[in-house]
Amino acid sequence: MPQFPRSEVEQAFAHFYRVGPVEEDWSAWARLFTDDCRYVEHFWGTLHGKREVEAWIHPVMAGVPEIYTVLDWYAIDGDKVIWSMQNRRDNPDPAGPPWFDFAGLSVAIYAGNGRWSLEEDYWDVRGARETAQAYAEAVKRTGAALEQRLTRKHWPMGPTWARLDGPPRPGWLDMGDVQPITKPRELREILARVRGG
Repeated sequence: MPQFPRSEVEQAFAHFYRVGPVEEDWSAWARLFTDDCRYVEHFWGTLHGKREVEAWIHPVMAGVPEIYTVLDWYAIDGDKVIWSMQNRRDNPDPAGPPWFDFAGLSVAIYAGNGRWSLEEDYWDVRGARETAQAYAEAVKRTGAALEQRLTRKHWPMGPTWARLDGPPRPGWLDMGDVQPITKPRELREILARVRGG
């Protein structure tokens, strides 16, 4: 039996999704987890607590600055929300397809008071590698600089909270000390500092 009304879960999810994947305010997004949350990321590993989630999210997103998240669908089952998305890179080369996508699926458990106690992410690792290669080749052909890679042109039609009208401003851009990461061993080094301090 669900602990919270569906309307509360849906409103909390819309806010959670808007703050993170759409507005890319990753510090505010990390604060939407409970202190003792568990975040299971099948490529990066399991994170424990919102301090670890925040320590991870900035460098991982800085490692792929061109990626944004396009919502396909979501479903609510009691206190659980499941959503399917495309991890999208806009193609800087007008001679090619408009974007490169690889699929993802996430599950989160709502804990009340606008907070989340669990998230588990699945994504197509092979598709990620293939699209990363195609994107890198397009960047090489066009010489696209970082600001040209930070486009977010192809949002879904709805709902309105799942798309951004205006220029993107990922939170890590304003944090001068964020070192981008692309490998789990780099995250292990960050988490060792977080857990030790």
